Amino acid sequence: MDQMPVGARTYRASTGIAVLVVCAALAVFLLGDAVVRGSWAQMLLYAPWVLLVLWLIYAISVVSKVRVDEDGARVQNFLRRTAFGWHRVTELDLRWQLDFTLDDGKKLACWGGPGRIQSPRLGKRSGELKVPPSLQALTEVRTRWENAVERPARAAGEGVDAPIRRSWDWPAIGALVAILSWAAISVAVTR
Repeated sequence: MDQMPVGARTYRASTGIAVLVVCAALAVFLLGDAVVRGSWAQMLLYAPWVLLVLWLIYAISVVSKVRVDEDGARVQNFLRRTAFGWHRVTELDLRWQLDFTLDDGKKLACWGGPGRIQSPRLGKRSGELKVPPSLQALTEVRTRWENAVERPARAAGEGVDAPIRRSWDWPAIGALVAILSWAAISVAVTR
């Protein structure tokens, strides 16, 4: 059996944070322009709409991720979080994205994790066979899963034997509620 990878590893879309940074810079520019050409009050009326778009970009491109360690995985797809120990996984595959089949019969597709497998190709200069990053990620996650299946649980309901837990990303939902409340106040003030 392969050696267990050390430490936790997080997989997410590679361009998500870059897109968020560019959009945040554009948002700062737009709000600064509203202050320069208008006033602070006008900027405060525009701000919730700009922040709502920024929140949507964050929710779509940044927040979805997969975090794996020696005990299990934590998957976040948009605002929905799922955590489980490796003993809860019955199958692991990579089609368009990383897919976990759990022992409760549900399949969990990881929108922010490694993506579609590309075929290995030869390097242009070296002539060596290059393995795509998605296949390397699948191999690493599968190695963690296979090694954990052989390991006994530390205690019932902990570590590799942890139950499937589903929850919501409450901080992101709270931010959305605050932005929508600000937008409602903005509409009320302008009417």
